[in-house]
Amino acid sequence: MNAPVRICDVMDPWVERSPEHTALVDATGNWSYGQLAQAVTETLLWLRGAGVRPGDRVMIMGENCRAFAAVLLAVARLDAWSIPVNPRLSAREIDSIRNHCDARRVVYLTAASTHAAEHANRHAASIEEVDDVGPIGIGPLNENAGPEPIDPDIGNRVATLIYTSGTTGLPKGVMLTHRNLLFSAGGSARIRSLTPEDRLFGVLPLSHIVGLSVLLGTLVSGATLVLAARFDPMAARLALEKDGITIMLGVPSMFSQFLQYAQIRKLETLKFSALRIISCSGAPLPPATKLAVENLFGLPLHHAYGITECAPTVAQVRPEAPKRADTSVGPILPGLEIKLVGSNNQVVPEGEVGELWVRGPSVMKGYYRAPDQTAAAINAEGWFNTRDLARVEDGNLFIVGRTKDLIIRLGFNVYPAEVEAVLNGHPAVAKSAVIGRMVEGDEEIIAFVQPLPDKSLTTLEIAEYAAKHLAAYKRPSHILMLAEMPVTSLGKIMKPELARIAADLPRRSQTSGARVRSA
Repeated sequence: MNAPVRICDVMDPWVERSPEHTALVDATGNWSYGQLAQAVTETLLWLRGAGVRPGDRVMIMGENCRAFAAVLLAVARLDAWSIPVNPRLSAREIDSIRNHCDARRVVYLTAASTHAAEHANRHAASIEEVDDVGPIGIGPLNENAGPEPIDPDIGNRVATLIYTSGTTGLPKGVMLTHRNLLFSAGGSARIRSLTPEDRLFGVLPLSHIVGLSVLLGTLVSGATLVLAARFDPMAARLALEKDGITIMLGVPSMFSQFLQYAQIRKLETLKFSALRIISCSGAPLPPATKLAVENLFGLPLHHAYGITECAPTVAQVRPEAPKRADTSVGPILPGLEIKLVGSNNQVVPEGEVGELWVRGPSVMKGYYRAPDQTAAAINAEGWFNTRDLARVEDGNLFIVGRTKDLIIRLGFNVYPAEVEAVLNGHPAVAKSAVIGRMVEGDEEIIAFVQPLPDKSLTTLEIAEYAAKHLAAYKRPSHILMLAEMPVTSLGKIMKPELARIAADLPRRSQTSGARVRSA
């Protein structure tokens, strides 16, 4: 079997060998590998007729459905760039990304997303019927958009452009090549020993790098992807039972919702005969959540670490390894190199915390139209600075926090993830987030806490709990209770939003006790 060179090649061997085998399933039906190939061909012809050329940027706005995969793979087969976008972003965010990438066309998957339909209407898109795919919205032709040059090295051509900061600031487009995406997706698929008999639960958004990698890893393995437009624990339980799911990949907040669902339904176990792997990534995994999920499912909850700029997987717990009691993200993906760099720009010894740098085939081509940002992120030797803080123990990676999130209090380093892990250990806490704020030439620690919906919790109780489990310099100066944390579509806490709340708090001396309040 020839190795794929472009992401659209992943399905080709299976189209030839097992065209009747199911490739994709969504709420409206399913496609075999042969039907997927036909849908991609019809979509390619439609896009070409709509004026899309090699090197053009095509923005795809929608939620998980078969049509999303058809458009994305067809764009790749045209040697154009796909820009998958979450339609739940605001109009300002959507337009900012569209303008920055200078999209030749915008495609709206209106049949599967009311949010995409709203943006289609706002942009005066027309709805057209694509053979074998169905109705799809398409925006006006941007005649001023010029195509990017076509790299003679096929693997080094940009396959997709994923924006990482559209919700928090100016958009920053990560250029990921075919080689980047295939290396990462293929590596993760091999670690999980995917075969055509596997059925993966595709609830992570295809507009996000992890969801995209799951799609490619499924198709390159000849397996089946069962797509869900959004996560709901009841619907997920039905899918796990009815669809014979063998692999479920999610984010910690999804598994936390499973725990809440089981508690409400008074279920002690949620065991499924076909399910063999559950894994999460995208956010810190509280130890208490990991243990509770493992008890509920009767399976180890594996953890992985990735970043969009690395397409995304950097480290992943191995399914065949002994069950871990900690929250390590596992060994490094084979073929990648890492180093941990201290504040003196020297590599730190094993066991010590340093800034994580990565080098290898999955490191992005760069940030689109941002050469200065690219040069600041990737050095002349090809090392990419993740800006994450980590340590290595016995070959396993542990993520400690973000460089920009590091709090220096009274001369000591305080890693928010460490404080959050302690707060999350309280039996009445659903999630927490810790940030720093400058005060009197130093930093103070501000903790935001979201209680479990059925638990009574006061800020004083949290302060007393922190005092028992944290050194004095790590204890929060302010504790604020939130009914609901601001989170992204993947459940990641939006700390810039919390920083805006913290900006309005009164400033206190570092020697003062914690001020506890609700917000």
